[in-house]
Amino acid sequence: MPADERPDSRAKSGGGPPISLWERLELPAPAPRSALTPQRIATVAVGIADAEGLDAVTMRRLATELGVAPMAAYRYVASKDELIDLMVDSVYGELAPPDPGAGWREAMRGLALDSRALLLAHPWITRTAVPALTPNQLAVPERALATLAGLGLDADAMMTVFRTVTAYVNGAVEAEITLLRLMQERGWSSGDAARTGLAPQMTWLMDTGRYPVFRAYTLEATRKDDPQWQFESGLDCVLDGIAARMGI
Repeated sequence: MPADERPDSRAKSGGGPPISLWERLELPAPAPRSALTPQRIATVAVGIADAEGLDAVTMRRLATELGVAPMAAYRYVASKDELIDLMVDSVYGELAPPDPGAGWREAMRGLALDSRALLLAHPWITRTAVPALTPNQLAVPERALATLAGLGLDADAMMTVFRTVTAYVNGAVEAEITLLRLMQERGWSSGDAARTGLAPQMTWLMDTGRYPVFRAYTLEATRKDDPQWQFESGLDCVLDGIAARMGI
């Protein structure tokens, strides 16, 4: 590949640290040679991952979908890791900021609900190990902490509130995605189909008499197939606990 086709990951001058993807993207754009842009690369890569999973995203597959030479995307991203960073940043750009007039609870609840919707729409994100080091990812805690400012909490307490809500979201949605993947793999189209498929194991376990409370749940619960209600009920418990603990 010609040297001027690769993104320059070296320091701007001298032997300093490498220039990050985000710093490079802030630099003046090179003279246009095609309709290829970082956003178009991200959009196409996200579409592949949404449809087929993260493993389907390769630089060669991306080039095919973009209709460009296999090495063309390297003008913007130096590696698969940088491509994933770009994808994650693009997806987190879908999160709307909270209403400026919203209170902390309304803002955190809205963030949790929007985050759940985002993760369910792009479940491959749960397989990435990208910390909050992309511009749109870092905007999430920035906006959340801004809604907590002025409530009399110190910096550690504010971050605890944010991390508690996001930990609930990530755990609850990861369990939901895992179940959805299992149902897809087994060809189960509904909760009833899943219960029928698991009936041999479940029947034996319940008949041992070792799980009477769980058995009662399976017989009496009416919201087993309502993940939205389950998520929101758990979220309200978390927010109630935060309000009581923090006195806000």
